[in-house]
Amino acid sequence: MKRIALLALAATGALAAQAQPGYAPVPAPVAVPAQQAPSFVDRARVQDVQPQYETVQVPRQECSSQYVQDAPQVVGGERGYGGAIIGGVAGGILGNQVGKGHGKEAATAAGAVIGAITGDRLQNNQAPQQVVQAPPREVRSCRTVYDTQQRATGYRVTYEYRGNQYVTFTREQPGQSLPVRVSVTPLEEREYHRR
Repeated sequence: MKRIALLALAATGALAAQAQPGYAPVPAPVAVPAQQAPSFVDRARVQDVQPQYETVQVPRQECSSQYVQDAPQVVGGERGYGGAIIGGVAGGILGNQVGKGHGKEAATAAGAVIGAITGDRLQNNQAPQQVVQAPPREVRSCRTVYDTQQRATGYRVTYEYRGNQYVTFTREQPGQSLPVRVSVTPLEEREYHRR
């Protein structure tokens, strides 16, 4: 019985100790995610601005012209065959009139040949021929050449905010100050106690 009374007394003491204020367990801190942490915009002092460049190859067309003289051309004096035909017929008739017996056929053939040659020369030698020189013509040729250029890609900016120095890159020159977003988050408890 003493044993039961002793156990009952111990249990009552333990319950009483837990019920007193100040003995409750401390709740663990709840971390706020970074995107939900409060932030604000402030201005930082610009200390140095260095333009940043890149080397690029820029294509362009380079053209030149040359004048070329073509060979002269002979025009006119087109060859005709009418004179040879008429001369051959006339020569054949004439040869037939001159020739006798078996020689008549030979005289006709010889007259036709001589008449054809004579008629061809008369017709084609009388046609005027002209040598024509065309004016020089322009021949244009182009090629692609590359120029090396420096292009600004942005600015390397060194700035100071609350005694600390930072570096960033911007597309435009910032001026004497730079807007910065400041995010405030509390330290975890163990970091706070270490300091």
